[in-house]
Amino acid sequence: MKHIECFFPNLISCDYAITSPATPVYNCIAWAAGDTEKWWEPDSQNLYYWPPRAPRQYTLEAYICVYELLGFTLCDDTIYEEGIEKIVLYACSNRRPTHAAKQLIFGGWTSKLGQLEDIKHSTLDGLTGRYYGSIAVIMKRPKKIEP
Repeated sequence: MKHIECFFPNLISCDYAITSPATPVYNCIAWAAGDTEKWWEPDSQNLYYWPPRAPRQYTLEAYICVYELLGFTLCDDTIYEEGIEKIVLYACSNRRPTHAAKQLIFGGWTSKLGQLEDIKHSTLDGLTGRYYGSIAVIMKRPKKIEP
């Protein structure tokens, strides 16, 4: 876990745990969308998956569009709500998106750290800082009912 804390020193003061092994197959954007089969990125070479109707740009507006296509809408808070799925988008100071995290049942959060592991973390502040910047957008949608 020390290798994660080198990148995200704020995790030291928050309760977190590794929940799955490192993999380059998917990233945080895919993870927040519920996809563990492919890497989501709006690269100009089309090497990675990006939803067809979303602008292929590294902008908050394009990332918001991706999640809106999945049924998410903008919201104002990260407070846990029964029956609601929430995600947050982090961005650096120039508003370029850097990371997405999704809320767990009863609060807490889960993140895929690039090609590193998935983690659960008690606060969103654990990932703020040099690499991911700060929270820029909060979104929500009704949870899908599993049959």
